[in-house]
Amino acid sequence: MTEAAHAATIWLSKGAFAQLTADLEDKKGPQRAKIVAEISAARDEGDLKENGGYHAAREAQGRLEGEIQALEALLRQADTTEPTGDVVGPGQVVTFKFDGDDDDEAETRLIASIEMKDYAQGLEISSAQSPIGAALLGASAGDTVSYEGPNGKTLKVEVLKVVPFKD
Repeated sequence: MTEAAHAATIWLSKGAFAQLTADLEDKKGPQRAKIVAEISAARDEGDLKENGGYHAAREAQGRLEGEIQALEALLRQADTTEPTGDVVGPGQVVTFKFDGDDDDEAETRLIASIEMKDYAQGLEISSAQSPIGAALLGASAGDTVSYEGPNGKTLKVEVLKVVPFKD
């Protein structure tokens, strides 16, 4: 996979994909049915212009439909390929240290999209589009990469370890 393809990837673990799929089905089934019932009950009350319950249910329906569309788009774009090897890419857990730091100051991050935040087992996430994530793509243990930090300084990072993320 090219670096450009890595940058566009929305990588999700198989566990995260399964949980998000279940969430989508809940939204499309029970949650949607509940809101439709609320709208119907409020409509039966009469005058819709001054019916706060009706308007609140319609707003909730709009939010829910937006969430459904966003989840459907995410799941269509998701790549659940399990990472292998020891080269940094989406789905890899990378341990690194900044130039001049001791090994005990090393950081560990999951290279993934923000959608993995609830499934990352407490790991900090760096997306492949972030400056550090983009610099780390393609690197292996022992490699030193550099990128421009937020203050404009060039920062060097030494990759210590690369392993696939496991649910």
